[in-house]
Amino acid sequence: MNLISRVMVVFGVLALILAPASKRPLIASEASEQAQIRTLLQNQTEAWNRGDIDGFMAGYWKSDETAFVGASGMTRGWQSVLEHYQKIYPNRQAMGQLTFSALEIHLVCPDAAFAIGQFQLERETDKPAGIFTLNFRKFPEGWRIVADHTTAFASPSASTSH
Repeated sequence: MNLISRVMVVFGVLALILAPASKRPLIASEASEQAQIRTLLQNQTEAWNRGDIDGFMAGYWKSDETAFVGASGMTRGWQSVLEHYQKIYPNRQAMGQLTFSALEIHLVCPDAAFAIGQFQLERETDKPAGIFTLNFRKFPEGWRIVADHTTAFASPSASTSH
């Protein structure tokens, strides 16, 4: 391999390494990790839509360090987050049907990632919607949400914050 070919290979590798994550192709392991996080979020959506808050909470890190940030402030600890959801969504009617959209998942390193997206609840009397940022860590049991910042859009029909 001549000098020009070697230099081109080096620049090509550097371009892939230094390119922003959104501009470079995913390597197989990144795609696999993103798929695992998408599966976790799909499982959460399915649990929510069954009225299963405990199943929904399986996607969160079961720790006193887990954090939820919303319009009503910050809630710390897995148990406290569970109680927050149980208080705001006491029954299936209050829970409605959950959908996520505009979902982006970004790997920060092999054991940390974040997701941004939108949520919507479809209920009999209203359709609250908003945006979220979820921070994930990878544990031996898989990816878990360690911090959730969810904000409902302001609207006359949005009477609750997620």
